[in-house]
Amino acid sequence: MRPYILAESNWKNIKDASVDLAILPWGATEAHNYHLPYGTDIIEADFFAAESGRMAWEKGAKIMVLPTIPFGVNTGQADIKLDINLNPSTQFAILADIIEVLNRQAIYKLIILNSHGGNDFKSMLRELGLRFPNMFLSVCNWFQSVDKSLYFEKEGDHADEMETSLLLYFKPALVLPLSEAGEGREKKMKIKAFAEKWVWAERKWSQVSADTGIGDPRVATKEKGEKYFKAVTEKISNLFVELANCDINDLYE
Repeated sequence: MRPYILAESNWKNIKDASVDLAILPWGATEAHNYHLPYGTDIIEADFFAAESGRMAWEKGAKIMVLPTIPFGVNTGQADIKLDINLNPSTQFAILADIIEVLNRQAIYKLIILNSHGGNDFKSMLRELGLRFPNMFLSVCNWFQSVDKSLYFEKEGDHADEMETSLLLYFKPALVLPLSEAGEGREKKMKIKAFAEKWVWAERKWSQVSADTGIGDPRVATKEKGEKYFKAVTEKISNLFVELANCDINDLYE
């Protein structure tokens, strides 16, 4: 039993446990090119949360990792078979219920460890912060925590070199030979303003990618995944420690 993982813990240990920070990993279930499993974002969320939680726990932080939410916002992939969508309003309802439980039990800090680019929790946390003023609510995108270019050659943001390297490290038995992977070529919006990123519209996935990937995965290796994983978990574990130990009424200087 890992005492910082709620799903592995029991009432004997939980009933008297002190928890300063709850961690909610949030993934998605969706196609990841031809070679990666639909659960890629879930697997990544589980591994990053568990290892960062372990490191924080061993540094004395009183944290608890909640079970990973396996579905995310996939509104742009409605025609991709078995990509499971949760609408943002559904995510909001789930979050509200979880936060209500934590608030009632005097666990006043929550961080969402987000593992899916389609999830966007900021507006939800703004609104829920008004509903639960005692709570400190935050979100972390682990995939933005360190500079990917220090570890990987190819750009991308879905089933790319980075994600493929991670899965080769985490669950190699679930990764097909890279010779079977698509090239992950992304079609770009013809309207220039979108490429300049001061205008946004949701990507229609089946129109921008022939294989559902964005980014060439074919130079991925287990070794790259391991180095990147260690860098990310070191940074996130330090964040968990700081959040667990901070006074939410004295955050600014």
